[in-house]
Amino acid sequence: MISSQNVLRHELIGLDVLVVSASNPTQVGISGRIIDETRNTLVILGVGGQLRVPKRFSIFRLTLPGGVRVEIDGSVLVMPPERRINMYWKNRGK
Repeated sequence: MISSQNVLRHELIGLDVLVVSASNPTQVGISGRIIDETRNTLVILGVGGQLRVPKRFSIFRLTLPGGVRVEIDGSVLVMPPERRINMYWKNRGK
């Protein structure tokens, strides 16, 4: 089950998100649901449609199932999602 301790080991698609900080000030406050993730961006479906937000230099507030909120520095997410998930699973026992 996804929690604040293991969120990096899980798929982010489907989670609600708020952009708390970004290098582009017009992206601060974007909120919605993550519908896609690439190596460098999150695609968020919000009121204005689909918006692509760079991971690097952004801070995201994710709402996990159960209502728990966690803030993540986007720079730790900069890699293909499948690599991030596999990397954290391999290092789980260490």
